[in-house]
Amino acid sequence: MNRLTKDVLFWATVATMFIVGAPLAGAQVISSTQGSETITSPSDLPFERIFDEPFLPGLRPSLRTISPDAKQIYFTWNDSAKATRKTYVVNGDGSEVDTVGAEAILSYRLSPDQSQVLYVEDQSVYLASSTMENHRFKNPEALLTSKGRVSLPQWSPDGMKIAWSMDGDIWSMDMQQRSMNKVLDDDQANGQNFAGWASNEHILLISRDNSETRLVYFPEYVDTFVEPGESRRGLYTTTYSVMHLDSTSTQELLTSQGWVSTQVSPTGDFFALDAVDAPMKHRHIHVWSSQTGELTTVFEDSTQGWIYGRNMGFAPSSNTLMFQSEQTGWNHVYTVSPNGSDLRQLTTGAYDIPFAEWINDETIVMATTEKDLGERHIVLLDVDDATTNTLTEAEGYRYQFRLSPDRRHLVYAYTTFNQPYDLYRLDLRRPRGEIQLTQTVPESFSQITWQEEQYIRFPARDGETELSMSILTPDDYEPNNGKQYPTVVFVHGAGSLQNVFKGFSNSYYREYMFHQWLTARGYVVVEVDYRHSTGYGRKFREDVTNWMGKYETEDIIDGLDWIASNGDYVDRNRVGIYGGSYGGFMALYAATVEPDHFHAAAALRAVTNWRNYFYANPWYTYPRLGTPEENPLNYERSSPLDLIDDLERPVLILHGLVDDNVGFQDAAQYIEALIQAGDKEFDMMMYPSEPHGFQDPDSWIDEYERIFEFFEENL
Repeated sequence: MNRLTKDVLFWATVATMFIVGAPLAGAQVISSTQGSETITSPSDLPFERIFDEPFLPGLRPSLRTISPDAKQIYFTWNDSAKATRKTYVVNGDGSEVDTVGAEAILSYRLSPDQSQVLYVEDQSVYLASSTMENHRFKNPEALLTSKGRVSLPQWSPDGMKIAWSMDGDIWSMDMQQRSMNKVLDDDQANGQNFAGWASNEHILLISRDNSETRLVYFPEYVDTFVEPGESRRGLYTTTYSVMHLDSTSTQELLTSQGWVSTQVSPTGDFFALDAVDAPMKHRHIHVWSSQTGELTTVFEDSTQGWIYGRNMGFAPSSNTLMFQSEQTGWNHVYTVSPNGSDLRQLTTGAYDIPFAEWINDETIVMATTEKDLGERHIVLLDVDDATTNTLTEAEGYRYQFRLSPDRRHLVYAYTTFNQPYDLYRLDLRRPRGEIQLTQTVPESFSQITWQEEQYIRFPARDGETELSMSILTPDDYEPNNGKQYPTVVFVHGAGSLQNVFKGFSNSYYREYMFHQWLTARGYVVVEVDYRHSTGYGRKFREDVTNWMGKYETEDIIDGLDWIASNGDYVDRNRVGIYGGSYGGFMALYAATVEPDHFHAAAALRAVTNWRNYFYANPWYTYPRLGTPEENPLNYERSSPLDLIDDLERPVLILHGLVDDNVGFQDAAQYIEALIQAGDKEFDMMMYPSEPHGFQDPDSWIDEYERIFEFFEENL
């Protein structure tokens, strides 16, 4: 057991833990505009306030940066439903919250010895002390000025040099002599771009071949003249090379159409590349030695589904590489030497490690779901003996983790049931409780008696797979009173997402409130983390490979069956289903293939034809369904457009015309097929200026009013 772990155990024993979720000493309330009337029940909540009021947790605080000494934490937030955020600063103890002007320096790179920083301001690169005063770094020195675009320079591992790109050229600077050297000019670079350091003497260059991509158009319709916006989409090939600064000799390391992440060791001796192929079936971690020029494969993984949960980093002062992998079925922590020896799996079990990072060479800080898959706790891992020490006690969900530059403090978002998340800090050396940094939930929100969400774990029909479900019951519900209620099933988007956990939804805050509003009007609201969702292991997510919609629909039905066996308060003849994006696809699919279980479907910005999505976003569709040319059956049985002859239930189609994720083409093709069929009941609304995630509160209000009216008419 290392010294840090011993210190943590001591302080955890002698200290009194704060009660997380209650206002803590030092945490200042940030005032927001309040309505004049006091509302205590969701039944009295005007519909518009759900989507266009500060009182609804619309824009939750989002961590922007942490000062080098961790004494100040910068975050963005706004007390209105509008998209524009303000920047705030809060002291590390949660005191003295204040707004920050445009003059603040919020983006910087810290030197390896943490004494200096680099930052860019007005296209000038500055070197300054890492000490801050009035949100700016002390003693700034202008290193260079550009009339064009200059990237934020990166430090070499030993801090003796910096490198950057400027106006298409690649430059380096000796920090002792302040001498600049043009490494490559625009012509010499030949499409190669500076991507970071590979050692103290080598830089990483990447070049991309876009010849296999295509232009996808997203016209703007509300302007005087229709101007077609465009984006290049598809699989591109990236080549990764290292170049010696002095000799300019270049060594190609690998070429990939997939995903590659990189890390350089603090010693500057080794450079790691974590490569996953385009279908995301195969993963290889390579380590390149700057001394020998050799590239060694230190880890391999493959799956029939798709690779997920990647993370990697060298120890702060050694060459030990830590990475995460789902190779055993769950996302766990491994370490390995640069030559591939001493491969160790440090964590095991039927739970995930969603976050892991080195504190020092002997200790890793992690977030784990070991206690409950609906909770996340902070744990210290002793690398030597693989023992752990849990630093948090309070039930809840923690995410968006950020380690401070000095590796002493962990900042993250924290939430519990009906308590929207705020930012918290944990001192990793003396963990005397979680310190609440922000308190952005307005009093008007807290005054309302919100319905308590039921968190349920239940078996799927195979008797082996466990599923998670949340249930909200109507205000007048009483167990075993024999009353049955119309029910709305909400289906989360993205596919690979976890939205059933012991906390306030970070992805669907508007929907969270809408569901409370529905319960006040006599609806049961159900959500199931269907197979495909993250947080439940590799197999759980990958069961949907080659046929999206099938298992997810079965899982939702199994949830409804569980309710029928444990209360029977859902009216199975009045069940509606809705969702957006992947959730919109699921609503259409489920209502089509299982009309006896789902009686109306509202689809927001839904994928209706997975062929379209492959051509626009192959990085998502390829791992799940393959290609349309090689696997046509997978696309036919997964696309609601191909199943439209079987549709018996009424559907509502809502889509933005400038959606640059799920293009409007999906809605247009589906609506045209409904028209041509001639016997389908449907309604629709298009939003001319809205992208995938609606931005105008008026659009949200209109959208969800239509959904409510649709269910009122059809359930």
